[in-house]
Amino acid sequence: MPRTSLPFLARIQAGRRALESRSWVNARREFNAALAIRESAEALEGLGEACWWLNDAANLFRAREGAYRLYRRRKDSGAAARLAVALAEDSLYFRGESAVAQGWHRRAHELLEDLDLSAGHGWLRLSEGDFALVVKADPRAASGKAGEALRIGRELGIDDMQIQARALEGAALVMGGRVSDGMEILDGAVTAALSGELDNALAIGNSCCYMLNACERARDFDRAMQWCGRVRQYSEQSRFDVLLAVCRIQRGGALIGRGLWNVAESELKDSAGALASNRPALRGQALLRLAGLRRLQGRMEESAQLLRQCSAVHMALLEEAALALERGSPRAAIQRAERFLRRLPKGNRTDRPAALEIILRAHLSLGNRMKAQAVVAELRALTSTQSGPLVGLGWAASGLLAASENDYETARRCFEDAIDSFQQSGAIHDAARGRMDLARVLKAAGQHQAAQAEAGTALAAFRELGASAYAGRTEGLLAELRRVVAQPDGTEPTDGLSRRETEVLRWVAQGFTNRVIAQRLHVSEFTVKRHVQNILTKLDLPTRAAASAYAARQGLL
Repeated sequence: MPRTSLPFLARIQAGRRALESRSWVNARREFNAALAIRESAEALEGLGEACWWLNDAANLFRAREGAYRLYRRRKDSGAAARLAVALAEDSLYFRGESAVAQGWHRRAHELLEDLDLSAGHGWLRLSEGDFALVVKADPRAASGKAGEALRIGRELGIDDMQIQARALEGAALVMGGRVSDGMEILDGAVTAALSGELDNALAIGNSCCYMLNACERARDFDRAMQWCGRVRQYSEQSRFDVLLAVCRIQRGGALIGRGLWNVAESELKDSAGALASNRPALRGQALLRLAGLRRLQGRMEESAQLLRQCSAVHMALLEEAALALERGSPRAAIQRAERFLRRLPKGNRTDRPAALEIILRAHLSLGNRMKAQAVVAELRALTSTQSGPLVGLGWAASGLLAASENDYETARRCFEDAIDSFQQSGAIHDAARGRMDLARVLKAAGQHQAAQAEAGTALAAFRELGASAYAGRTEGLLAELRRVVAQPDGTEPTDGLSRRETEVLRWVAQGFTNRVIAQRLHVSEFTVKRHVQNILTKLDLPTRAAASAYAARQGLL
């Protein structure tokens, strides 16, 4: 044995012990010391693992690619495949290079195809399943890979592999619309991951990420907040900083849903900053959620600026559609939402409802009643067997359609059921928006005091959240209701105008265009134009400006 062998082997062993104790800096130092003695695949592989935990992207890729080449040189196909799987995940999560990740997956398959069944076969299936879930949003493909990995894990007796496979299966079930079944599996898998049953830190981290992602996708914010607390505690105790950074992204999304927007903003900003230099793909996830928060806050330009920085993220198109709708561009919203749906695998049943809701509201604002009916039918079919806020989306959609058809009693019941669903899962903003829709329906049905109560509750929620745009709309609605309630007999101080024409007159007097008025009233722009013509004819007025002056004289502002 050469004189250098003993110090070299001692360094390798010290590096491995440091990895086991999660002393990442010490591990990097020991493996670098070993490499200073001589180059080896084992030292490079250990160095790569230490660099992964330290977010040292440049040295991570050099080390792992070097280890891969040395394993291939000595014909160790199993070890080379292990590095190929690691490099696939690194290419995706550090650099956002999905094509490169698929190339490494293909290479791992080729290296393993002539070998007896091993752990490498199972970890490759899990990596491919993760790709199917995260990049392709394809629950069927992800579920298939999870099933294969679970079978291999059982056959080889690898608990870590089995638990991660179950977590992946649970996340795939949630994405595929079987929310209750998927969450039950995820609860069990994450309990095992955080209770000390597993040794593989990545299996622990991935299982937790699947849970939090599923909660956000299903809008199960109460469950998300419970698990976020457990994940944070585990990460801090075990020095699992990478998991903590990723958890903060998904915790930020849950906090937005729960209405804790100031805390969410802090979490997302900190997470984006921590991931900026080495994990741009994950940073994009944080920026996307921050863009959604800015939209809800009414800070539209800031939202648009953030979206330009994360256009490669799968869900960015959906957020662009929501922003276009808020900015009064329903056709652009439909185009982006439909493009998002064309990219979405058919089996994905939890991302689809949010896109359909945007398309529905856009069609109603344009007066496309027939298209709106088709969208509602699809939305109800998707959400009828689910739970929580996803069911609420279906009820809200039915309420919007019924309101557009002047079926106010059906609309009232639908919005009430939607609000109940949102509240049960802690979806504060969704519940407030449902109350605003309900107030409009009650107003149209002549139940002005009940409408005023719902609008007042919604306004309080929007103000507490900091949702300035929604608060402004609700304030306008409340002002109209107070004026109507002030007339005991329900009459309007106008000359022969119907209640709807009086309502349109108020909007005209406030300077709104026909398009905006149509969006607020959930009718077509043509309908508003007809109302304006009728108003001018009945009042014998020449222009909109004259109508605005008349409204001011009558105290309608």
